[in-house]
Amino acid sequence: MTDPAPDFEEFVVGCGPRLIRVAWLLTGDRHLAEDLLQTVLAKVWPKWHRLADNHPEAYVRKALVNTHASWWRRRWRGELPHGELPERAAGGDPFAAVDLEQSLAAAVRRLPARQRAVVVLRYFEDLSVEEVAMTLGCSTGTVKSQASRALRTLQSRLPVDEQAWGGERRVRS
Repeated sequence: MTDPAPDFEEFVVGCGPRLIRVAWLLTGDRHLAEDLLQTVLAKVWPKWHRLADNHPEAYVRKALVNTHASWWRRRWRGELPHGELPERAAGGDPFAAVDLEQSLAAAVRRLPARQRAVVVLRYFEDLSVEEVAMTLGCSTGTVKSQASRALRTLQSRLPVDEQAWGGERRVRS
C-alpha cells in the first residue's frame, strides 16, 4: 500500500477552508468546527487510498454532517442560552452587515439538525438539490421540503425591513 500522505495533505490544504466553513456553519462555533473537521479527517485518513479518486470532498462533507448529527444527539439540552439584542440607533448603522450575519448565523444554528444541514449544503455551499440529496442520503423531495421548512422558519425569525440596505432588502433583528 502506498503512502497517502502527499495526496491527503494537498486535499486538506486545498479544501480545508471550505470544509472548515461547512463545519462552522453546522456547529456555530469556531473551536467546535475545528474539532469536528479534525475528527472527520482522522476518520478519513485510513480510508484515503479508496476515497482519493471518488469525490473525497463530498464524502468529507457528508461525514461532517453525520458526525455533527451524532454529536448533536448526544449533547445535553437542559439549557438553551438566548438573549435580547439591543435596539439599533436611528440612522446608518456601521455594523449592520455584522449584525445581519450574526442574526442569520444564530437563526441557522437554531434550526433542527437536518434542516440546518440542508441549508448549509444548499445555500452556503451552493450544491444542487441532487448533490445535497446524495450527500445526505435522502431523496430530492426531502431536500426540497426540508429547505422549504427551514426558509419559512428563518423568514419568521428574521422579519424583513423594506428599507434599502446596500442595494438589498435589510433584515431587522
